[in-house]
Amino acid sequence: MDERYDLRLAGGHVLLPDSRLRDVDVLVRGGEIAGLCAPDAAADAAEEVSVRGLTVLPGVIDAHVHLGQDITVPKTPEDARAETEAAAAGGVCTLIAYLMTPEPYEELFDRVVALMAEHGVIDFGFHFCIVTRDQLEALPRYVDELGVSSFKFFMNFRGDEGSYLGLPGNDDGFLYDLMRAAAAAGAMVDPHGENIEIVWNLREQPLPDGLSPLATWNHVRPDFVESEAQQRAAFLASVAGSSMYAVHVTNAQTLDVLSRQRERYPNIYLETCPHYLTHDIDSSLGAIAKVNPPLRTADDREALWRAIADGRINTIGSDHVPRHRSAKSEDIWKGSAGFPGLETLLPVLISEGFHKRGIPLPRLVDAVTRAPARTFGLWPRKGAIAIGADADFSIVDLNGRHTVRAESQRSAAGYSIYDGWELTGAVEHTLVRGEFVLRDRQIVREGGGRYQPRERSGSAALVAAP
Repeated sequence: MDERYDLRLAGGHVLLPDSRLRDVDVLVRGGEIAGLCAPDAAADAAEEVSVRGLTVLPGVIDAHVHLGQDITVPKTPEDARAETEAAAAGGVCTLIAYLMTPEPYEELFDRVVALMAEHGVIDFGFHFCIVTRDQLEALPRYVDELGVSSFKFFMNFRGDEGSYLGLPGNDDGFLYDLMRAAAAAGAMVDPHGENIEIVWNLREQPLPDGLSPLATWNHVRPDFVESEAQQRAAFLASVAGSSMYAVHVTNAQTLDVLSRQRERYPNIYLETCPHYLTHDIDSSLGAIAKVNPPLRTADDREALWRAIADGRINTIGSDHVPRHRSAKSEDIWKGSAGFPGLETLLPVLISEGFHKRGIPLPRLVDAVTRAPARTFGLWPRKGAIAIGADADFSIVDLNGRHTVRAESQRSAAGYSIYDGWELTGAVEHTLVRGEFVLRDRQIVREGGGRYQPRERSGSAALVAAP
């Protein structure tokens, strides 16, 4: 006699790995997807939940998240609870957060994992920002012993530019050594690309008259300082034999230079973020929408959408920053950079990409499920609705309309750049390893997050993937 299933999700339209929506029921046992069957097929399940009229997607993976009010590492229960609840409300089942500190990561790792597991409601992994030579020497141990296989490098942190985060300055020699170490370990480097020396130069020049705050920020950190830095990083990656993940690509020129580099050296992966797809320098938000790299032009915004549609951009991550609204300022020079985005990641892509621009749903979903799972070594346990994978689901009403309200956002940041936006595409349920975290748009679980070790990233992960 067949073993009983724990859960049957019945009556939904299910996005399967062949990129087709099919009317099948999903069967869950022991936290994994154990079967797919016709809606009228017999299957003994302890619980059956109707998802009729809804679309069952693989659990979203947000591979670009910052945690903690100082965005270095999560330190308090609220750092974990509020942001993972925001994630679950937006259909995110797994996040990968950037830890940023000059401390040895092995000394804080167990503490941070325990905090996230006890107070976080979804699964999680980490990237480490490598900022000291001691950390660089420890990189093979980070991969083999801690399961961290992707490492950020701030190309803009020269001199004391990173001192506000307690991070020392660096140089291209350090970046090259990091790339060689990553290549040897089957890991990947995630450079934040901005040529800060040119930015310093531009800050000293008179500003044109009449610029808005966001246009001012774009003027002193223009597209070409990003393009030049990312092109330089991509070339060094090719010399070192390293995989490279270009975080938050913002503009058409950077797309062009990285696409040309990738023709010669394929182990380059591109990410963009929702705010670069929905906001530009003409936004009425002003300095609230300050971010690094800056928002660009409307033409750049549409170029990014085209690159998502044609596959040049591999993944989309929120670049979520949970700092409270009080860290912002009407003065573009004084306020903090970044804003929350976990809760709106998937709804914005459905509303703006699928409904407004007609980009096929499977392509959009791939950029936040299969692609990050494969790129960051989570495949095949994450990223697809397939037998044996974790039973992670983002279940949405594709035509459900809802208005984003700052006061109802779950992030501790307390605001949203989408405040007042009416979106089409609502997350109804989120399940992580077969358990409801969000049910009928309400958080129903406390804690229970699980650390996701990642033995390889980039090309090494793709080669190892079945």
